[in-house]
Amino acid sequence: MKSLFFLALMLLSVSPFAAQKSVDPAPGPVEKEPHHHTVLKNDSVLVMIATVQPGEETLYHVHSYDRASVGLSTTNFTQQKPDEPEGPATPLKPGSISASTLNGPPFIHRVHNLGPGVFEVLDVEFLQRPQQPSGSLAGPVAAENPSARIYSWTLAPGASSPMHTHNRPYLIVAINKIPLKMTAQDGQSSSHEIQAGDFHWMDSKVTHSLTNEGTTEGQIVELELK
Repeated sequence: MKSLFFLALMLLSVSPFAAQKSVDPAPGPVEKEPHHHTVLKNDSVLVMIATVQPGEETLYHVHSYDRASVGLSTTNFTQQKPDEPEGPATPLKPGSISASTLNGPPFIHRVHNLGPGVFEVLDVEFLQRPQQPSGSLAGPVAAENPSARIYSWTLAPGASSPMHTHNRPYLIVAINKIPLKMTAQDGQSSSHEIQAGDFHWMDSKVTHSLTNEGTTEGQIVELELK
């Protein structure tokens, strides 16, 4: 009788903890998710770096705006929506680009990094859609949604992009380390040693070309408000 009594006590003491462990926390805003770190926020954009170690997964989190992401690392990952099975494995590589449109309710998911590398992306939420999209293009469009157009410039050593104009604010992102020269329409130029993942927000009209002054291929991504 005593053994049965103590066994019942043990079952009672264990079961509440087991039940508690199986419950996922309620999804919160993406900027509050522990793997997402805000690096820039203004009236137009929320920019975050999302970093997930191999084998780890984010919490379920909420995206409430049109958004885009730029890959900064090499790995494989899955996405999962609440009450749905985990999606197929997707490769991530530096310079990979995606753009999503929010249609209807906020988008909720979590990300699972399958490895072998660290999952690292620059995640951009566009906080307001334009009333009237710009009809001017800076170059070939790599991806877009109702809030932004994304341009990708892959530059061989010594190569330059065409001279192009950004009529609206934009975010420029370096995918890898290169010495980059930026030349204005009047011929004035400046050179900078940029690192992988470096970014800069420009909120004024800019006409420029981009030159890779290094000895290895470089990639620059520009996300311009539409």
